Amino acid sequence: MRGWPAAVAVWVNEGGPWGGRGSGDGGGAGGSSGGGGPRNPWNQPPDGKPRGPRGPTALDELLKRGRAGFGGGSGKLPVWTGGPLWKYAAVGLLVIWIAFSCVHRIDPQERGVVTMFGKYSRTLEPGVSLTFPAPIERVQTIDVQNIRLIDIPDGAGEKLVLTRDENIIDLDYSIRWSIKDPELYLFQLADPDATIKAVAESAMRAAIANISLNDAIGSGRTGIEAEVTQRMQALLDGYRSGVKIQGVAVKNAGPPEAVNDAFKEVSAAQQAAQTSVNQANAQAQQVIARAQGEAAAFDRVYTQYKLAPEVTRRRMYYETMEDVLSRVDKTIVEPAGVTPYLPLTGAKKVPAPVAQAGAAQ
Repeated sequence: MRGWPAAVAVWVNEGGPWGGRGSGDGGGAGGSSGGGGPRNPWNQPPDGKPRGPRGPTALDELLKRGRAGFGGGSGKLPVWTGGPLWKYAAVGLLVIWIAFSCVHRIDPQERGVVTMFGKYSRTLEPGVSLTFPAPIERVQTIDVQNIRLIDIPDGAGEKLVLTRDENIIDLDYSIRWSIKDPELYLFQLADPDATIKAVAESAMRAAIANISLNDAIGSGRTGIEAEVTQRMQALLDGYRSGVKIQGVAVKNAGPPEAVNDAFKEVSAAQQAAQTSVNQANAQAQQVIARAQGEAAAFDRVYTQYKLAPEVTRRRMYYETMEDVLSRVDKTIVEPAGVTPYLPLTGAKKVPAPVAQAGAAQ
C-alpha cells in the first residue's frame, strides 16, 4: 500500500518515464548529447529534425501545478495542509449535535423522562425544553394518554377459573390501562405487560371464587368487572408501577368446551324447573288472594251480625233462598181460603222438587 504513492511521486518529480527536465537528451528538446537516457518522444519535432531547446510542454505545466498544490514539488507524498473548511464543518456538526440532543419538543399527550448518566433526573412537561447534550442527559418520551389493551387469554385458548360452588367456567376478558407516572413506569417494572397480565389473572380468580356459577355467567358480570378493577389498582399501586387501570371487560363467560353440551342440557332442565315453580307460585298466589277476599267478606258480615243479629239472620236467609230458587222452576200457592185455577197439566216437568212457600209474614 505504501509503494504505489511513492512511485507516483517519483514519477511526477522526475518528469515521467523519460527522466527529468535538465540539460540532456532525457528532458531536452530531443538532442543526442549528454545524459545517455532515452529521448523524450513528446519533444520530437514533426519532421524528425533536431531543433534547439524549447520550453516545457503542456503536460509538464499541468504536473508542475499539481506538485505546487500538493507540497511544492518536494518529492514527498501529497499532503492536505488543512484550511478554514474543517472549522466550518466542525461548527456545523456541533450545531447539529446540540440541536438534536439538547432541544426537545414534548407533545401535549406526552411526558419526557430525563436521565443524567443513566439516573432519573426530572420529568419534562409538554412544550419545548432544554437539557444537557447527550450522553450527559437523555430524554425518553412517554405517551400518558394512550389507552393500552391486554387480552386474556392471548389468542385462542381457555382460561379456566373455579367458582364458589366448585364449578369451572371459561373466561375471556380484556384489561384497559394507561401510564399514570412515567418515571415509575420506566424504572419500577421490568416487563409492564407481563406484570399487569399476572395481576389481572390473580384479581379475576379471587373475584370469581366468591360468587356462584349462575352469577358468573349471568347478571353478576358488572360486579365482577368493578371488583377486579379495584383489586388490580390496589395491587399495582402497592408495586409503585405508575399504571392506572381504566377498566376490565368480561367478553365471554361459559362452561369449558369439553362439557359444553352437557351444561346446555342442565341449563335447559333448570330453566324448565324454574318455569314450573313460577307457575305453581302464581297459582298459589291466586288461591290465597281469593281465600283472603272471602275471609274479609265473612268478617264484614260477622261485624254486622253482632250489631243486629235478627236482621242479619233474616237477610242471610233471604239471600240464600234467592240464590237457591233462582236456579229451579217454582209454583207459588196463595194463602188458605183462595183456590185459583192452576193449569198444572201444562207446567214444565223438572227433576227437582217444586218448592212451596207461604206468603211473607
